[in-house]
This record gives sequence, C-alpha cells and structure tokens, in this order.
Amino acid sequence: MRRIRGGKTRMIATDDGFLPLLAREVRAHPERVFVRYEGTAVTFADIDCISSALAAWMRQRGLAPGDRVALMMRNSPLAFALLFALAKARAVWVPINVQSRGENLGYIFDHSAPRLIIADASLVATIETSGAKLDGIQVVTTDALQAIADAPGQTQWNEAAPAADETYAVMYTSGTTGRPKGVLVSHRMLRLSGEAVALVSAVKSGDVMIMWEPLYHIGGAQMIVLPLIRDVTLAMVEQFSASRFWQQVKHYGASHIHFLGGILQILLKQPPSALDRQHGARIAWGGGCPREIWRPFEERFGVQIRECYGMTECSSITTLNDNGTLGAVGKPAPWFSVTLIDTAGRPVATGERGEIIVRTTLPGAMTRGYLQNPEATSRALRDGAFHTGDLGSFDADGNMYFHGRMTDSVRVRGENVTAMEVEQIAAKHPAVEDCAMVGVASDIGEQDIKLFVKRRAGAALEAPELSAWLATRLAPYQNPRYIVMVDEFERTASQRIMKHKLAEQAVPVWDRAARR
Repeated sequence: MRRIRGGKTRMIATDDGFLPLLAREVRAHPERVFVRYEGTAVTFADIDCISSALAAWMRQRGLAPGDRVALMMRNSPLAFALLFALAKARAVWVPINVQSRGENLGYIFDHSAPRLIIADASLVATIETSGAKLDGIQVVTTDALQAIADAPGQTQWNEAAPAADETYAVMYTSGTTGRPKGVLVSHRMLRLSGEAVALVSAVKSGDVMIMWEPLYHIGGAQMIVLPLIRDVTLAMVEQFSASRFWQQVKHYGASHIHFLGGILQILLKQPPSALDRQHGARIAWGGGCPREIWRPFEERFGVQIRECYGMTECSSITTLNDNGTLGAVGKPAPWFSVTLIDTAGRPVATGERGEIIVRTTLPGAMTRGYLQNPEATSRALRDGAFHTGDLGSFDADGNMYFHGRMTDSVRVRGENVTAMEVEQIAAKHPAVEDCAMVGVASDIGEQDIKLFVKRRAGAALEAPELSAWLATRLAPYQNPRYIVMVDEFERTASQRIMKHKLAEQAVPVWDRAARR
C-alpha cells in the first residue's frame, strides 16, 4: 500500500480506488443519505442495490470488463447509481456532454467505440443524426434502465472490485489543438480527485455540498467520491439557476457551493436580497474566480473563496489555495509538485510566466495518456512529467497564479473549446470561404467566442443566418457569441491566418447576446 503525507493533511491510501469504500459505508451506515436530488433522498443502500442490479443487467447484455459504455444523460439519482454500476462491472465510462451534437458528437462515438450507449430518450435522435457509425452498438434509454432500478428485489454482486489503476473512464477534453482527446482516467485518479476536493473545500463532518454541475464533467464526477471519504451529503439540483440559487442553498442546508466559469459573476449581478447573508453556506470553492470580484463576493455573501487549479489529466485538482492569498490558485496537492518553464525548457524566475509542468510522487496520480492518440500522449507526457500547455507564475511565497492557455483554445462557461472544433464546422457552410475563431474577454465568465468569416464570392450570408445554422451543429457553449464578416484575412507565408491581426480590423461586430 502506498501512503503519502503532505503538510497537515491526513494519511491517504488510494490502492483501493473508490469502489470498495461504498461496500464499507453500506455495512456501517446503510441508511445514511448519499445524495438528495430535487427532494428525493438516495441512501448508500439505495446506491449499492441499484448499482448491483444495473451491473448485473450489463453482464446479461454481454458486457465484459474493459468494454466501453457511453452515457449521454442529464443528472438524476439513476446517473449516480450508473457510475457505481460501471465500476462494479469494470466497464469503462465514456461521459458525453448532453449539449453535444453533429459531427463533433459523432467523432467521439466513433473514436471511443462503445459497446453500449445509454442516453436520455430525448437525446436518441441527436445521437442518430450525429453521423456516428452505430452498427452493432446497443442504444438503451434511461427510461428503460429506470424500470430496472425501480424493480423490487435484491441483486447480489460478488465480482472482485477493479484494481486502482484500471481505467474507469475516458473523458473527452478539447485540450489545445485538434479533435477532442479521450483522457484515460483510472479508479485511483477519481479517488484522488475526491480527496483533493476534501482538501480545497475544507469539509467538516455533517457538511452538505450543493451540486449543480453535470456528472459528465470531471467537476461533477469527482463528487461521487466525497461521501465515501468524509461524513458529508450531496445535494443536487437539476441545473444552475441564479434567481433560485440561494433559496436552494438554504433549503438544503448547504455549507458549500462550487463555482466554475462565470457562476460567481452571475450571482453578484443578482439584485440584493435578505438571503445574501442568510443562506447558511460558509465556503465557495472551485476554479476561475477573477481577482477583481474575489473580495466583493466574500463581503456580500459572507463566504470564503477557496480557489484551485487543475485538469482531468492530473486527477482534476493540482493546486489549491488554503491560505486566502488573493488571486492565487495555491500550492500543489500533497501528491503533486509543479514547476514553471520557458519555451527553452528552463525554470522561470519568481513573478515570471512559464508553462505549468506537473510531476507526482504517487504513481497513478496522472493519466497514462489519451485513448488511441500516441502523438498527443507523447507531447503531454515527457520524462515522467505532464506538460499542461497552461501558463502560470509563482510569487515569493510559492503561491501559483494561473494565466490561461498557451495555445489556440478558449474557456467558455467551464468548457474548453478549440478553434479547430468551431472552424471546421463553420467552414462547412456553403457560403463560407474561410473563418477564424478567437477568444475574447467575457462580461460574465472566462471568455466568449468571436468568429471572423470571409464569405465565398457572390454569397449573401449574414451573421444571424450563420449563427442559426451553427446552432444546429454546435453545442450552445461552442456557438460564437460574436460574428464578424471580413473581406480578407492576413496570412503567414504558409497561408495560416494571422489571428493576432484580427483585432485590428475596423469592421462591424454582430453580437448574438444582444438579439436575445
């Protein structure tokens, strides 16, 4: 058993992954509530019973250990049980964003080659029209599985638990260039992500963690570990609602809120309310709090901001701010170390920006690589270190500050969007000759997408028409907020569009948000 100790943190052993912890809690506290979802209480015994029935169903359908199962479904009690069912069956989970559609969605299905797709009934048509090669793939609706979950009886599951370093999930992330990459996430990695959440959020016994984030995102998936390692309860709402958020926090007695993207900015823009100081939460934890709203948010809502930084490839959370340094993403988790290097591979001086390089003292804490993508794997994993492609800097006390991506991608509402993803789709419009996507500062959140378009000769395409066309082929967070029609692009000698020159063009900008 490998054990690690860091600072004041407790001893952490991860060689059991996370699944055996469920059996331990079921034996000790079967009726303890694991999650409350829109008024429904789901106990540890419920999760165990339903997940065993679903795992048995998977075996009956011919699913073998290592087979991939794609889930395209919204949050629900069934979704929680399915994540444990997949672990029991030693299947590999492929989470799919429910907003995905079209060619990009089809690519993920074709690349991951799942044996089984489980989807909300309302999304089946989206899957069927994605262009994916679905021959031989079983497609089952969540309605059908809910009937199995609701059936009376007790299914005994006696198969051995997976090894900690077996692959639990293939999580597709846009990364920096090209098509989405499938990050190989082990059982140990998900366990460590939960352990890191416990550290950054400073949870105590009896705490309640309100959840709005989807389980198909690492920010939501990691939360299934937390009730297994701490005496806490999850409280999940169907979706984030700024107008109802603090009422929900108070209703569930939540001690913690989670933020990504522009959540904090949106909440700050809500009208003042008596609930601003009567909601009961004490900590807001997550990633992406702008420095300028850090103190205003704490002062208005009476909560402590606890910021972190990380990525799926490094067990979700790499650094955490537990000393309150304004604007910092903190110091490494006990199992990680971080260095910053310049383009020549040399360490940068204090205060200077460099690429964030992550190493670990715990084998298995970082991904083994990307599914069927040796080129991307070799670029990211070099000499035992993970090269993030992100920029950071250190202050004199060793606190790290995050400065964004080094390459051509945009962070929108907590999601990475590469230029290639959007440009390849937009270029398919018959009236588009060429296009280029850039990220621009957003009034809410991290960034918005701005698309520059050159029409084909004689075409009469206008921005609203293109935006509507893109809306049927891109996820909402991928659809550009701004569209600019240009006569020509400046190019390099190799005919690449000089994106840094685009901002200099004095041309009208169409804003999708202004048309709502």
